[in-house]
Amino acid sequence: MLTHEQEKLINATAPVVAEHLNAITQRFYPLMFTRYPEVKPLFNEVHQQSGGQPRALANAVLAYVQLRNNPAQARATLDVVVSKHVSLGILPEQYPIVGECLLAAIGEVLGDAVTPEIADAWGALYNELAALLIDLEDQRYREFEQRPGGWRGTRRFKIASTQQESALIRSFILEPEDGGRVADHEPGQYIGVRLTINGELVYRHYSLSDTPNGQSYRISIKREEQGQVSRHFHDVLKPGDTLELLPPAGDLTLIEGDEPLLLASGGVGQTPLLPMARHALSLGRQVIYLHAALDAEHQAFKGELEALKSEYPQRLKAIRIHERGNEAEHIGRIDRGLLAHYLPGLKSRCYFVGPQGFMTAINSALSELGVDEDRRHFEHFGPSRPLDAA
Repeated sequence: MLTHEQEKLINATAPVVAEHLNAITQRFYPLMFTRYPEVKPLFNEVHQQSGGQPRALANAVLAYVQLRNNPAQARATLDVVVSKHVSLGILPEQYPIVGECLLAAIGEVLGDAVTPEIADAWGALYNELAALLIDLEDQRYREFEQRPGGWRGTRRFKIASTQQESALIRSFILEPEDGGRVADHEPGQYIGVRLTINGELVYRHYSLSDTPNGQSYRISIKREEQGQVSRHFHDVLKPGDTLELLPPAGDLTLIEGDEPLLLASGGVGQTPLLPMARHALSLGRQVIYLHAALDAEHQAFKGELEALKSEYPQRLKAIRIHERGNEAEHIGRIDRGLLAHYLPGLKSRCYFVGPQGFMTAINSALSELGVDEDRRHFEHFGPSRPLDAA
C-alpha cells in the first residue's frame, strides 16, 4: 500500500516518467538481459527489435498508473498481460528481477531527478502492480490445473501428425506424451510453446486452430522466412518429435448472446476465428465469415470451411477475398464497401484478426459504419498496441 506522500510523488512525477517511458523501456531490456540472461528466452527477439515489446510494457505501466484507483477496471485492462504471462509460465520470483531493472533504467534515464523518495515511491507502485499480476495469474493457473486434463507449468506433447493447409501454413496435431486427457480451452485462445533450438530455449504463442476434443490440440503455423521458430516447425520438426506446452490463454473468446457474428481474418489470422465460427454455429448463431488471402494457393482450411457450409447451410456464409486470381467470391481486399454489404446489422459482434494494417482498416471501417466500439473485438499476434499506432 502506497503512503499518502508516495501517492503525491507518483502523481507529480508520472508526466515526466510518461514523457521518457520509451527511453526507459528501451534501456530496461538490455539492462535486464545483461544482469539476468536466464530470462531472455521469455522475450521474442523480433518483438524486441521492432519496439513492440517495449511499447507494450510502457502502455501497461501507464495504464496502471491511470487506473490503479479503479481496481475492477485495472484488472480488466491487465487481462491481456495476464494471458501472455500465463502462456509463458511467468512465476512470482521473476517479478523482483523486472522491478530491479525497471527502477535502474528509470534512474539511468532521469538521472538526478530521481531522488531516493521518488525511487521508493515508484518501487512501491511497481510492487503493488506485481502483487496484483501475481494474484491474477495464480487464479488462472489454479483454475486450469483443476480442469480434467489440466496441468500447471509445462507438459510434454508429441507431434502426432501434420497437415499442409496452404502454401505457407501447416497444422500440427499435438498429443500429450503421457497419453492422458487434455483440458478444454475456449475457442479463440492461444497456447504457449517451449522448445529448444540449437541449444537455446525459445517460447512462442500459437492460436489453437480447432475446437476442444479432450485428446489433442492443433496449432497452425505460417512459415515466416525470417522466423526462427516457424522455420524450425516447418523444416525440422516431424511426427514423433516432442515439445512442451503451457496452459492455454487469451481473451479473444466468444461473448455469450444470440447476436449474429461477423468474423473477418487476413492470412494466418484465420486460426483463432475458425474454431470460434464452429463453436458459434454449434450454438445456433448466424456467422458471416470473411477471409482474405493472397490467392487460392495461400487460402488455408478450404476443406474445413466447405464442410462447415454443408453442415450449416442456413447459418454460415463464408466468403473468400483474394488479391489476385479468379477463384474467390471477391478479388481485392476487405474494405468498407464489402463490410457494409455483408455486415448483418449494427448489433452484430465483429471479430477480426490479421496484420496490423488489416485490423486498423477493418476497425476504422466498422466504426464508420456505426458498429459500437464494444462490439468490435480483435487480437494482436505479438505485443498489443493501439490499432492506430504507426
